[in-house]
Amino acid sequence: MLLGFYNYTVLLTYLGMLISFAGIILTMQGSPYAALICLLLSGICDMFDGRVAATKVRTRQEKCFGIQIDSLSDLICFGVLPALIVCQLAGANFFSCVLGGLYLLCALIRLAWFNVDEAERQSGSSNAREFYQGLPVTSSALIFPATLGLARLFNWLLPLFALSAMLLTALAFLLPFKLQKPRLPMQIAMLVCGLAEFLMLVVKL
Repeated sequence: MLLGFYNYTVLLTYLGMLISFAGIILTMQGSPYAALICLLLSGICDMFDGRVAATKVRTRQEKCFGIQIDSLSDLICFGVLPALIVCQLAGANFFSCVLGGLYLLCALIRLAWFNVDEAERQSGSSNAREFYQGLPVTSSALIFPATLGLARLFNWLLPLFALSAMLLTALAFLLPFKLQKPRLPMQIAMLVCGLAEFLMLVVKL
């Protein structure tokens, strides 16, 4: 047998990562707005992978694997991909690359801390998580398509706007404020926002 787990509970996580890899390639080929659509789609995959995983009774090892694989995928989807998109849109100069690296570092630290915190939480409770500490990295799937799409639509100063959004988002990853985990009504609202962002990006492609 191959290492790892290959049941249906991890399929959406794997799919989201592959979509983001396609977004990275699109960014490198000079199509950052098409890559933003990939970022949105990866966010949708991430939104529902936990619900899918909860439908199966998993062993402790499967649950630990799920935590790790989800965070590793998130680093690619919501760390590497947004950083590359913003760097591309801001001109790939020294300043944008430094800020992109800072954003990626904050996402890495946030995800590592989440893994530690979640493992400790699950060792003492079988209940679902109610709150996050700091802004989840997955929020970038809504933040960047919205801010960059609007900046393009209204001809705002795109490099400054993109870099400011990336810096503020990076700081929010590490600030220890409490944020309630979205329930179904909020998830539906986020899907509606995502659809609006998708249409805005498609129209301007």
